[in-house]
Amino acid sequence: MKKIVLLFIGFSMICFSQAVVAGNSPTDDLRPALEGVMAILADQNMKGEEHLVERRQKIMDSIETGFNFREMSKRVLGKTWRTITEQQRDYFTQLMTKLLENVYIGKLEGYSGQTTEFKAEKIKGNRAQVTTIVENRGVDLPVHYIMKESDGHWMVYDINIEGVSLVRNYQEQFKSILRKEKYEGLVKVLEDKNRSFLKAKS
Repeated sequence: MKKIVLLFIGFSMICFSQAVVAGNSPTDDLRPALEGVMAILADQNMKGEEHLVERRQKIMDSIETGFNFREMSKRVLGKTWRTITEQQRDYFTQLMTKLLENVYIGKLEGYSGQTTEFKAEKIKGNRAQVTTIVENRGVDLPVHYIMKESDGHWMVYDINIEGVSLVRNYQEQFKSILRKEKYEGLVKVLEDKNRSFLKAKS
């Protein structure tokens, strides 16, 4: 869990220290989302519990400009994705997006000025990996953003840190549920989990 939390911290704390390739590169498409999140986290007018709902909505709005939660949800669900309807796919994507928001946004709000050095960008067809080094309390952590190009725009669908993939992490968590309780059982688990976060806020 600690590494996965750092995945999202790394996502939002990037401060590019080198020039990026001109044009519509993966880094170019990711930069606005990252800068948007950093600006929200640094905004003193957005601090405090009284701004919690507005702040988290703004953070998610910014993240969603650079993250493809549908592609992430598809990969998390694996072969089960092919067996469900388009409406079920939409709903599962909503549940996964809300789960990620509930689990990780609170961690992002603990931002304390971590920086990331942009190291490399690899492109192969419509896939890319943007590699960065996150400096966190004196420790350098490599963070890899796995991206896919669609309709001329690059978006993140997975993050990997020290060999831990966000997508694979959830695949492992959901595997036994899908085996025993199928898609419907997993939906109920996610609904209950998200509901528990809602109760905790009230």
